Amino acid sequence: MKSERRTAIAQGTTEPYKTLSRAIARIRESLDLECLFQATVTDLRQLLDVDRVAVFRLWPEDKGSWGQIIAEDVRSPVEAALGAELGDRSFADDCNTYYQIGGIHVIPDISQSPLPPSYHDFLRRLQVKSHLCIPLHQQDTLWGLLWVQQCQTECPWEPSEIEFLRLIASHLCLALERLEEQGKFQAQTSQLGMAARRERALSTTIQKIRRSLDIHTLFQTTTQEVRQLLDADRVGVYRFKPDWSGNFVAESVSPGWNPLVGNLPDIADTHLQETQGGRYRENQALAVNDIYNVGHAQCHIELLEKLQAKAYIIVPILAGETLWGLLAAYQNSGPRHWYEYEVDLVSQIGAQFGVAVHQSELFEQLKHQKEELSLTLQNLQQAQSQLVQSEKMASLGQLVAGVAHEINNPVNFIYGNLTHITDYARDLLELVEQYQEYYPNPHEAIQAFSEEIESDFLKEDLPKILSSMKVGVERIRGIVLSLRNFSRLDQAEKKRVNLHEGIESTLLILQHRLKSKGDRGSIHLIKEYAELPLVDCYAAQMNQVFMNILSNAIDALEMRDRDRTPEQIRANPSWIKISSEWVEDDASSTSPGDRYSNSPENPALTKGSGVVIRICDNGPGIPEEVRSRIFDPFFTTKPIGSGTGLGLSISYQILVEKHGGSLTCISQLGQGTEFRLEIPIQPIQMTSQAA
Repeated sequence: MKSERRTAIAQGTTEPYKTLSRAIARIRESLDLECLFQATVTDLRQLLDVDRVAVFRLWPEDKGSWGQIIAEDVRSPVEAALGAELGDRSFADDCNTYYQIGGIHVIPDISQSPLPPSYHDFLRRLQVKSHLCIPLHQQDTLWGLLWVQQCQTECPWEPSEIEFLRLIASHLCLALERLEEQGKFQAQTSQLGMAARRERALSTTIQKIRRSLDIHTLFQTTTQEVRQLLDADRVGVYRFKPDWSGNFVAESVSPGWNPLVGNLPDIADTHLQETQGGRYRENQALAVNDIYNVGHAQCHIELLEKLQAKAYIIVPILAGETLWGLLAAYQNSGPRHWYEYEVDLVSQIGAQFGVAVHQSELFEQLKHQKEELSLTLQNLQQAQSQLVQSEKMASLGQLVAGVAHEINNPVNFIYGNLTHITDYARDLLELVEQYQEYYPNPHEAIQAFSEEIESDFLKEDLPKILSSMKVGVERIRGIVLSLRNFSRLDQAEKKRVNLHEGIESTLLILQHRLKSKGDRGSIHLIKEYAELPLVDCYAAQMNQVFMNILSNAIDALEMRDRDRTPEQIRANPSWIKISSEWVEDDASSTSPGDRYSNSPENPALTKGSGVVIRICDNGPGIPEEVRSRIFDPFFTTKPIGSGTGLGLSISYQILVEKHGGSLTCISQLGQGTEFRLEIPIQPIQMTSQAA
């Protein structure tokens, strides 16, 4: 006997259409297939007043069963069958073909069913007495079945019920089609998102390459980004060595896997060594889904097992046309199917790495060339400064030598004639004495003239005048000799000289600057010379060093005195102290913190190996920021036109490069300055010179 609800369907009342409207509304509002099916089967079972309404999902051929109940609503005491599978697929082709063309099964009595035995037995296990089956399609594909069943009694199915269920099934098919379209849209969105992520990763890598030349940092950050993008277990950068062995220089590895960087000996892949990079030299990538099913040699598999890899992508890193290394992505947890876009992503990153490496190598070459050019420029500046100073000193030496020569000729003439004049004067004075003795009463005119010229005083003073003239001429001869010693034009090669003579010659040249001048007081000179051996050196160049240092000391003292009052000058007079010593212990070692002491090119003197000259002043001192640069070529603190910045630079080169010694500046602001000259020698002959 029909129920009231089934009668309502047969009579076309509004209740079935309300159910249909709710189903349509759900389809439009929801894409949750499980909820949609569950709500629909519940409404249908209640509307039709049947024992079971279910959705049976058909599986593809690679599944073991034909299908499974994925949504169900049952009336007690019928047992639920949600999740039940129909395992026999022997009849699937026939049934699927029937349902594919829209066929339905209307079976009032299951015992009279024409269904295949397995299908029939499955329904009997579900206690089915009457069975109505309508196919559900997704586009042109048979997706599943809508089952309406009576389990307690047989039931004749009315055409109106069948038509109503067809209508419901058609809307469910629309939902399936909409879901498929949504799935395709989501897949496309996912692919677009993945493509966007790949593009961002590439863009980020390119930007990093342009911003930074730090290859190690670039490798570290990019391998981490690529590993996260691929969801791989490890991404690493492998670098070849000249013998085509190699090792990992950077990597990003998931937790739980052993890091490779720094933990592996050099990897010697015989194939890569024999072929010098193999396929990777030809810019070919390699993707392996399963290392055990690709035909790898056993030794290669063992190597990959050491790397914990089960699947991998390897692409070359080409710096220009040179195979620099490899970029590898590894799946360690098991085999993995690598998609084409994943291989393409790794290949593009590898290509960008190659650009970065090539760019870094070019930068290093440019940096090296810049350093070489800088060194060449520095050498040229030093050579220029040496040339300028050498020409300057050569001109000065020639001038001094010329002046000394021109002075020496008349002085020698005067000095040579002074002896004769002295003899003549002595003879004339003796003659006068003879006249006085033998002619005691001279003529009045003679007596008057004798008194007028003060002959007694003349006889006493004339020898003194001649003696003082001789002393003056000898002094001039000494000055000329000092000038000749300073110029040393005849001593271009190394010779053994007395350094004290060079200092004295220099002081003679600078004597006029030591005297008081205007409102500036004189500069007191203090000499503390020790007994020194003759020193094997370039004499003229050493004199040049003494001249530069002493001139700078005088300049500093003059500048300070310009700002002092006469009372201050008298209270604290300026002085320069020159001392020398023969070093016989380690005392010659300069302060370890000094920039110019104990350097490889300027070793500290060893015991008994050198001469030390100290030139000190009580001037204003040198600030630290200036002191650190005073030996740089062309550096000067003097006003424009007052200094070239070459003197101390030349002096440093002469002592360090030409004599193997050292030049050290020790100074504190307001405490004066000391220049320490060290010249390594071997003891030759000890000479003394009074201060």
